[in-house]
Amino acid sequence: MDVTVRYFASLREALGASESVALGEGATVAALRDALIARGGRHAEVLARGRAVRCALNQTMVAEDAALAPGAEVAFFPPVT
Repeated sequence: MDVTVRYFASLREALGASESVALGEGATVAALRDALIARGGRHAEVLARGRAVRCALNQTMVAEDAALAPGAEVAFFPPVT
């Protein structure tokens, strides 16, 4: 399934405004973040597990265990934006 990922504030400066990511069915926000981290480089640096990053699914704040559906929009941003 494809989801749209949007970045805000300092994450946007590092990674750009948005991108599309393909994931397997039943993926969660955590799985998406892990897939992005696995890319290495700037993704691994700014989305690292030790860094405070908030997330929203379809414009609603969620925990990383939230399930994704095809066409979902996930936003990542620092705690204070």
